[in-house]
Amino acid sequence: MLKQRIITALVLLPLVLGAIFYLSTPWFAVAMVVPVTLAAWEWANIMGIHRQSGRVAYAALVLAGMALEYWLNLDWVLALSVIWWSLAIAMVRVYPQQVAVWSGPFTQGAIGLLVLLPAWWGLVVLHRQEGGSWWMLYAFLLVWGADTGAYFAGRALGKNKLAPRVSPGKTIEGLLGGLLVTAVIALLVATQTAALQTISLWWFMLVSLVAVVGSVFGDLAESMFKRHRGLKDSSQILPGHGGILDRIDSITAAVPLFAAGMLLLGAFH
Repeated sequence: MLKQRIITALVLLPLVLGAIFYLSTPWFAVAMVVPVTLAAWEWANIMGIHRQSGRVAYAALVLAGMALEYWLNLDWVLALSVIWWSLAIAMVRVYPQQVAVWSGPFTQGAIGLLVLLPAWWGLVVLHRQEGGSWWMLYAFLLVWGADTGAYFAGRALGKNKLAPRVSPGKTIEGLLGGLLVTAVIALLVATQTAALQTISLWWFMLVSLVAVVGSVFGDLAESMFKRHRGLKDSSQILPGHGGILDRIDSITAAVPLFAAGMLLLGAFH
C-alpha cells in the first residue's frame, strides 16, 4: 500500500505542478476539468447511483456546469460555496441527526454541485491573478499546514472530539493546532511578500483562517457522506490513495472560500 501511494504521488505531483506553473489560465481550467469530472463520477456513487450510465450522466451535468461558469464568468458561484460550507459545519456537528433532510439522491446531487462547481471556479479565480500559481500554492499550503498542525496537536493534547460520529480521531485541540500553524504561515506570507498591497494584515489572516476551517469541515463532510453510504473510499481510481474526492475534499472547501474572501475584499479581480 505504501509503495502504491508513493508511486501515485510521484506521478501526480509533477503533473499538478506543471499545470499550475506552465499552463495559461484557459488551459489550466481545461486541465482541472479532468479531476473535477472524475470527482463528480465518484460523487454519484456516494449519492447511491450505482449504474455507470447514471454516474456518467451526473459527471456530464457537472461538466456542463463548469462550461457555463467559464462562459459566463460566474464569480458569484463562490458565494454559494460560502453558504454551503456554513451549512455543512452544522450538518457535520449534529450527525446522524437530520440525516433525512439531506440523504435523498436529489438533495445530495445538489450538494455535489455546490461542492464541485465552486471548487473548480475557485481554482480558476486563483490562477488568473497576477502571481496566480503562487496563490494556488499558498491555498494548498494552508490545507497542508492545517493537517500537520492538527495531527501533532491532536496527538499531544486532543481530548474533546470535534465530530465524534463522523471522525472520532479529530479533536477540537487538533483544529486549534491547525489554526495556529496556518496563522504562522499566513503571517509569514503576509509580511515577507507583496500579498498585502490591497488589504490589511488582519483581513488577510481572517480570510486565510476561514479557509482553513473550511478545509477541516470539507474533509469531515465527505467522511460523513461516505459513512452514510457505508463507503471507505470514494473510489479506487488512485492506487494507494482511494479516489479523487478523498484527496481533494479539503481543497474543495478551502479554495473557493479563500477566493471568495479575496474577491470580496477587492484583493482579487
